[in-house]
Amino acid sequence: MNHAITTLPQLQRRTLAEAAYAHLRELLVSGRVAPGEKLSLRDLSEALGVSVMPVREAVSRLIADHALEVAPNRAVRVPLLTRAQFQELAVTRGGIEGWAASLAATRRSAAQLNRIDAAEQAMRAARPDPDLGVAVALNRDFHFAIYAAAGLPTLLEVIGGLWLKAGPVINLDLRHSNDRLSAGHALRCHAAALRAIRAGDADAARDAIAEDIASAAEFIIEKGGLPEG
Repeated sequence: MNHAITTLPQLQRRTLAEAAYAHLRELLVSGRVAPGEKLSLRDLSEALGVSVMPVREAVSRLIADHALEVAPNRAVRVPLLTRAQFQELAVTRGGIEGWAASLAATRRSAAQLNRIDAAEQAMRAARPDPDLGVAVALNRDFHFAIYAAAGLPTLLEVIGGLWLKAGPVINLDLRHSNDRLSAGHALRCHAAALRAIRAGDADAARDAIAEDIASAAEFIIEKGGLPEG
């Protein structure tokens, strides 16, 4: 069984299908499963401590979200993105997430600014010798602290859907290589975004987040590993 699956937490008393859906979303967004990797409903149900039925329902929702797909042999797998598809996704993310950052610059509360500041400091503090799994979580925490400050729940939901599709590529790369962290570009973009949000500069906040997304995508594409298309 995949180690990432075996470490999933046992479900608490919530609607089982909803809880399974939330945990599987986290598995994808955090890059703990790779593009093209097959997911066994039986393994997932055993890891989560539930029957196959709620897992099947959760997987069906993720297929409808285009976060999972059914392969020709009927196996459920994480979609394989081509280079062109990944570039398109990065451009879309840059526009939407950049807009969310611009809104955060003018709408954030003092408490929200403190959360963004704390998330930026935590990722910077982890840089000298980062645990790459922790780095993935810190990167996500920083971005979503900003997006939550935009004050639009529907926008936050849209961004979550984009991360579902991008997470297996972006975060798997970050999880398995220190190159992108050691280059320091993400940290510079994060610092620029924090300064802009603190100053209420919507344009600069948008540009910093868009540049962060674009530079990460360029780094991954240049490394290879994505099929042509």
